[in-house]
Amino acid sequence: MTASVAEASPTSRSPRRRSRATFTSVLGELLLTAGVVVLLFIAWQMWIGDLIIGAESNSAGHAVSQEWAELPAPEPPPATMQDDGDTWYEPPVLEHPANGEKFAQMLIPRFGSDYNVAVAGGTTRPATLDNGWIGVYDQSVMPGQVGNFSVAGHRTTWGAPLNRMDKLRIGDAIVIETPEGWYTYRFRTLEYVQPDEVDVLRDVPQMPEAQTGERYLTLTACSPLYSLAERIVGYAVFDAFQPRAEGAPDSLDPVDDVASPSW
Repeated sequence: MTASVAEASPTSRSPRRRSRATFTSVLGELLLTAGVVVLLFIAWQMWIGDLIIGAESNSAGHAVSQEWAELPAPEPPPATMQDDGDTWYEPPVLEHPANGEKFAQMLIPRFGSDYNVAVAGGTTRPATLDNGWIGVYDQSVMPGQVGNFSVAGHRTTWGAPLNRMDKLRIGDAIVIETPEGWYTYRFRTLEYVQPDEVDVLRDVPQMPEAQTGERYLTLTACSPLYSLAERIVGYAVFDAFQPRAEGAPDSLDPVDDVASPSW
């Protein structure tokens, strides 16, 4: 049998009806687009932004270190000869900075030779921490003094300067650079505490009534990553002060294996 021309011709088929957009379908597309935008913003805040802000902070820190290096070196502080033949310089006493006032740079070879973060007064977010800086607690002593030089910083967002705290190893150098020279501390241990456990900031951490005559450094940050549930606390003990006239200390020598970011 032969089909008729009307049955065989494509032009004889009825046109397909195009479905009309409904409120539900439009709303679904808008929500999907909004979700993608939110995910991109979160990725920016947690990873990409941290990388950019961290790199800018380190670059600014190196510029500060270079500026100090080009200034005339201050007169070294009084020195004594130790039993092992090393020279001990009494660390210069620094004035406590105002909230948001930068006065030093923190250098940690375990975090890489590019790590160079500003240290400023106070631990408020607007004035200090959200600039990507390390903040000094109001009750803290200053670098090299007997007692506890206690500081705080972000582990995520705003450059995350203390992101790799959990990668520190016993003996790692934590160096505070100032125009006068370098204050070197040596890392000892980590612990995790509740946010209200302020005894970690005592002159002798966790021992309110003790007096040891030691010089400590305490690093504090939020833990776990992307959470405010706990605090991660790192302790270090003062090793030595190197006056600028003597040049950079050996404690700034590169380490073999640099710690990668934790995110």
